[in-house]
Amino acid sequence: MVLFLQQLINGLSVGSIYALIALGYTMVYGIIKLINFAHGEIMMAGAYFAFLIAVSTNLPFVAVMLISMVLAAVLGVVIERVAYKPLRNAPRISLLITAIGMSLFLQNLALVIFRADPKIMPTLIAKHPINIGPIQVGTVTLTTLVLSIIFMVILDVFVKKTKPGKAMRAVSEDKDAALLMGINVDKTISLTFAIGSALGALGGVLYGITYTQVYPTMGILPGLKAFIAAVLGGIGLIPGAVLGGFAVGMVETISKAYLPTQWTDAIVFGILIVVLLIKPTGILGKNEKEKV
Repeated sequence: MVLFLQQLINGLSVGSIYALIALGYTMVYGIIKLINFAHGEIMMAGAYFAFLIAVSTNLPFVAVMLISMVLAAVLGVVIERVAYKPLRNAPRISLLITAIGMSLFLQNLALVIFRADPKIMPTLIAKHPINIGPIQVGTVTLTTLVLSIIFMVILDVFVKKTKPGKAMRAVSEDKDAALLMGINVDKTISLTFAIGSALGALGGVLYGITYTQVYPTMGILPGLKAFIAAVLGGIGLIPGAVLGGFAVGMVETISKAYLPTQWTDAIVFGILIVVLLIKPTGILGKNEKEKV
């Protein structure tokens, strides 16, 4: 039971990182119906931004985190303007191929700049284990979980209560109607990419601190698992991304504790297949009928 509870806490920590990355996927899909496969590389870029800032300055963790998020938000907007905006009215397959191409471009750009050898992330969070009865919780695990929940709550309040958030919801419902109501669709889409990229970068920073390494291909597997999380919860739905992220993190961590580790990824990707077969819209998704 102690092992199970320990893995449960670890699963919540890992799941919170997946949830942050999944939010980027689901927000972009909700606005322009694009699976942004370059989002994993945004996460990687956020981790590298944090690494570069940490090794070149003596700034505290919070400052490193916020600067990395801002830089990643700028990168996300640039990618949207350069790669996706010119294809706004193109067939959806064109956007998908462009997203995969952008993913490969960012990976190889990082390989050219930073080389393939992993970089060791500096200790941004002091590691002091906290004992809760027989269970031991690390400060990195606790910080990851708390920060993730804080930013998820902030995002929820932003989307529901603020004027830009309501504009994002309007564009996701009906882009043409939102345009007729005076909403600047282009700015709203750019804002969505900025917020999604910032959250992805936060996930990358926390992932780099948790696993202590930063490398050019680090975003591939977490990005795919976050995509599975978004599909599992219901892609396009913010609560679905959060639910899916925690679910994938729990399944991954618990399976590592009780099964051979080589089965872990197979189980996670198997979940995607089962969900697509049984309920393609995800746990919180609803079937929509289109009139022709």
